[in-house]
Amino acid sequence: MSLWMEIVNPTVELRLGKIKYALIDFDGTISIIRQGWENVMASMMIEMICDSRPPTPEIEAEVRAYIDYSTGMLTIKQMEWLAEAVRRYGISREPKSPFEYKRIYNERMLSYIGDRIKALISGEIKPDEMMIMGARDFLEGLHRRGVIMYLASGTDHEYVLREASALNIMQYFKGGIYGALDHTEEHAKEKIIQRILDENKLSGDELLVVGDGPVEIRSAKSRDAIALGVASDEVNRHGLNLRKRERLIGAGADIIIPDYTRYDDLISFLFGEKNRGMKPNSV
Repeated sequence: MSLWMEIVNPTVELRLGKIKYALIDFDGTISIIRQGWENVMASMMIEMICDSRPPTPEIEAEVRAYIDYSTGMLTIKQMEWLAEAVRRYGISREPKSPFEYKRIYNERMLSYIGDRIKALISGEIKPDEMMIMGARDFLEGLHRRGVIMYLASGTDHEYVLREASALNIMQYFKGGIYGALDHTEEHAKEKIIQRILDENKLSGDELLVVGDGPVEIRSAKSRDAIALGVASDEVNRHGLNLRKRERLIGAGADIIIPDYTRYDDLISFLFGEKNRGMKPNSV
């Protein structure tokens, strides 16, 4: 039994072979620069809700569940949820605006990943060492097939550009690179997916959406695009993350992979060249 791919929705095999465009998530799907962001955000959210008091198990569980659900959303939307939670619990003596919470989170996140960025820029770490295994080969393979790719992230636009440049992958995304912008949701993944479909007059079979978060997978499925979930282990860069797998299945992923080590086989499958006789649920 294969360990490299799980066909969750067997009917997807009938739709393969038509892909012309792809929207690809950044953090956790391609890049591991921000590996561990969930813990940074959870710690910050719990601190803002509880002020100086110790958190209750209920607060910790609610924060963790929300982060799981919202992975892939614009950061400001997550901070809007935090502002609502702070008001709802009524513990904090100094509630802040979503934008102020976002500023605090960004400061902590940039401090957390600062050494990784410096090591990439200095050459101490090679770009591929900060990517899910096989990711560059996967991007190169889609590029050679003529697929027009878009990179999308809930992270702020300036940081996405900086980190994509540090990984030397910007050249693959002829469709554009989209990070979050202040005061607008124009770069939200669901809006980008709809825009790709509308502007290029595509059917869902012609658009591949790749991501490790439920947001992009739900958005893909609601618009009948092909949804490839990446249940990546960001610590080891390869292998299956069971927690991600569960949430990707819950979001409606058609196919799940742990990484891109079998990129040639994966691309052949997506283009309908190896879709006969493959067993579903093969991870």
